[in-house]
Amino acid sequence: MKLYQLTLQEAKKGLEQGEFTSEELVSSVFERIEETDSDIKAFVTLTKEKALEKAREIDKKRKNGEKVGPLAGIPVAIKDNMCTEEVLTTCSSKILENYVPPYNATVVNKLSEAGAIMVGKTNMDEFAMGSSTENSAFYTTKNPWDLKKVPGGSSGGSSASVATAQVPLALGSDTGGSIRQPASFCGVVGMKPTYGRVSRYGLVAFASSLDQIGPFTRTVADTAEVLDVISGNDPMDSTSVDLEVPKHTDYLDKDISELKIGLPKEYFELVDDEVRTLVNSGIDKLRDDGSEFSEVSLPTTEQALNAYYLIAPAEASSNLARYDGVRYGNRFATSDLKTMYTESRKEGLGDEVKRRIMLGTYALSAGYHDALYLKALKVRSLIKEEFDKVFSECDVLIAPTTPTPSFEEGANDDDPLTMYKNDICTAPINLAGLPAVSIPCGFIEGLPIGIQVIGKPFDEGTVIQVADRLEKLLQVTPKTPQQGSNS
Repeated sequence: MKLYQLTLQEAKKGLEQGEFTSEELVSSVFERIEETDSDIKAFVTLTKEKALEKAREIDKKRKNGEKVGPLAGIPVAIKDNMCTEEVLTTCSSKILENYVPPYNATVVNKLSEAGAIMVGKTNMDEFAMGSSTENSAFYTTKNPWDLKKVPGGSSGGSSASVATAQVPLALGSDTGGSIRQPASFCGVVGMKPTYGRVSRYGLVAFASSLDQIGPFTRTVADTAEVLDVISGNDPMDSTSVDLEVPKHTDYLDKDISELKIGLPKEYFELVDDEVRTLVNSGIDKLRDDGSEFSEVSLPTTEQALNAYYLIAPAEASSNLARYDGVRYGNRFATSDLKTMYTESRKEGLGDEVKRRIMLGTYALSAGYHDALYLKALKVRSLIKEEFDKVFSECDVLIAPTTPTPSFEEGANDDDPLTMYKNDICTAPINLAGLPAVSIPCGFIEGLPIGIQVIGKPFDEGTVIQVADRLEKLLQVTPKTPQQGSNS
């Protein structure tokens, strides 16, 4: 087995036992990236020299018997909307294509302090607005299982990099499903923590009340390892919650027969028959294992997308006002100030970003605020209340992650509403601020499908516990699609 094929825990064990060095592991990862990324296009920036330098430093510390962090020597990819000091952070947008932040996002610092080694920044839908990574200003990332298909979005580069075995770990951000949906499409594990569990400081904001950073890995156990590192209160983030963080790895390999699991019927009604059948087969394995299930109802689910696509664009219209060629972003020089503002945004922002800014501005405008934005907030409150009621009777919920497998690139170019429907099983969880993870549960015509475990606020541990058991029952083992000559 090549070193790049190791899971995070396998790589960690090998490094600790001296089977190979951090430099050898990082070098193997870059060989894999060089071999495959001309096809996959997962990365927009690589940091090879810095990564190898840090790997050598960690190897020296290990050799000298010095203490190293829990992720020492583990390669990681970072979605390109998280600030990285002295490294480009573009949000896959022309308006930020030359932006180099003077500081790191808190999660980047936490990973660095734990010894993880950043190998590059991954491609995404521009400003995290999209479900396919087709909205990147640079290029579309490909699905490693079928290069004609999309990897999902907006964190498509991160999910594809893990699926291709370019890295064992990548960070993404999830506003309405942007970790879990691409995880499902690419056949990896993707976790959205509770809103407030992981600091958002240094994350370029799309919708501030919805955005949440989380990991992509190849196994649930790897995800638990990463959560232990990146979770916790951050005084730099006013939305970060000051609660004790449990050790998530303690929830692995535990019995779940005493837990009550709910199946939200609306989620199963909104997906393709093939997806429903595959997800139900996974549930049957849990049932055979002794788990108890009950059908529950979340009747406002069908209204969730309408609420999401009013609230998120409304927040985006405010957050993206700063990209005007003066405060942030490339300036397109013209003869007067007004035209400079207009041209900078016209030339620097893509069609989907402009669409959402206009939609959000319209929803907030006089005469429409109460009828659109305020009503969407009321629907959001109803969704949260429904989840609270269901969780008074259940410990976790299990549902499909996406309504369909991955679709062909360009299939929804002229139909944004169909594209938005990809978030129907994920957006409600963001509106309620809940934790959820998607794990692979099988394939439909060669394309991966995910199953989603949803938990109570700040109960990532139980989500990990159930997902880990389900992963073992499904006998899910990390699979690498046949990309590159040495796969």
